[in-house]
Amino acid sequence: MTIVIVILMLLAYIFIASEHVTHINKAATAMFAGVVGWILYMCMGTDFVYRMHGPEFSQFLAGATYSAGAAQEFIASHVFVHYSAYIGSIVLYLLTTMSIVDVLSNNGCFDFITALLRVRNTNRILWGFVLVTFIISANFDNLTTAVLMLVLMRRLLSNERQRRYVGSCIVIAACCGGCFTVIGDVTSLMVWAKEAVTPSDFSASLVLPALIGTAIPTLLIRQSLPEHLDLNRSRVIFRGDDTSMPLWQKLVMLVLGMAGLWFVPSFHRITLLPPFMGSVCVLGIIWMLNEIFNSRSIRSEQPMLLPGSDRRLHYEVLQVIMFFMGVALAISVLVEIGAMDWCSRWLDRNIHDIYILSLFMGVVSSFLDNVCLVLSAINVYDVFPSADSATAYQQLFMQNGQYWHLVVISGCLGGCLLPIGNTAGYAFMRSEDTSIWWYVRNISLKVLLGWIGALVAYFVIDYFVR
Repeated sequence: MTIVIVILMLLAYIFIASEHVTHINKAATAMFAGVVGWILYMCMGTDFVYRMHGPEFSQFLAGATYSAGAAQEFIASHVFVHYSAYIGSIVLYLLTTMSIVDVLSNNGCFDFITALLRVRNTNRILWGFVLVTFIISANFDNLTTAVLMLVLMRRLLSNERQRRYVGSCIVIAACCGGCFTVIGDVTSLMVWAKEAVTPSDFSASLVLPALIGTAIPTLLIRQSLPEHLDLNRSRVIFRGDDTSMPLWQKLVMLVLGMAGLWFVPSFHRITLLPPFMGSVCVLGIIWMLNEIFNSRSIRSEQPMLLPGSDRRLHYEVLQVIMFFMGVALAISVLVEIGAMDWCSRWLDRNIHDIYILSLFMGVVSSFLDNVCLVLSAINVYDVFPSADSATAYQQLFMQNGQYWHLVVISGCLGGCLLPIGNTAGYAFMRSEDTSIWWYVRNISLKVLLGWIGALVAYFVIDYFVR
């Protein structure tokens, strides 16, 4: 059964990596593989349970009133419930951040971006989009930020070729901005949920590499753009007679939304409640402000949603949530059958070098979605407990060890080598009808140089600080 499950997961990985060829949605593939994997494990999992949970299962059998189906009952009540809680907490966090962005967007809290950048100067538009994307993606998840900024870019720029270059910079900035905070990207959120990193140390270690990984490709891509960009005609965004909020109300909602999400790590440390509880609290506050500021519109039954609003924000984020859920279910099955333990032993015996491993992961994440790769990588090794007797190699896997940092930065920047390596890249491809080959010819080498610069910056910081 181990071989059957492993083959199923390998086939799923192949279909995920070749979504652009098969045109089968990778979220559907991941969910199918995850569910089927757990069904097979549930039906034939007695041997796995004895091997992986021997003492707990023996104690469970001693207190069970009947033995028939005891393994399935143990799996359902002791094994699967652990993974479902972990997966569910991250899914709820992503749903709440998406809802926060949706409420802010519907109230025009991001309209200032296009207003400030409505100039023809290329440097101001390009670096404006990159800077705003980098900052926002550090607070909200980077896919939500990337889709939002791509929509704003389409409203501003009319030239398709110019949009491709600016959109590529937006994707890179979103991935790099999201990777240096524990709440900015699904991959960093998973590493934090595993308690492999602490928020302050994680951000301090990766903020400069993330900035360099953004700046180098942007500087190089700038050389492919003219001095002035082609803009769409300015148009007034109409939200109804009473739905246009004053600027100060928009700023209040935006600042509270971003500051509230920045407080989520502290909320988790103080209360020990899951991070999604903090984001739900922020959503509740933003929602109440929305009801208060728009009370006149609500009473007059005016539409609260801009007619013709782009709903891709919902579609893209929901697809990522389903994809993450499927991949997490699939990886959890591999953990329970012992496949991840075998991988860690093989890597320790044959490679025994996390730097080579991180480079390999970055390259693989360019064509295999980085969420899938990073989730696999963080489940290969456990967080090594702090101990004075730990070897230099074991210290790399302690909390805040280099391995966890390199997994995230290589997954995020390596995932930008190709547009199919990250979900923001997929959104960019669909938004601008961009081919992989155009991206390879014009963007990939620039991203590679940015990745190298980010790794150099990380090791310099690590050498002088640690």
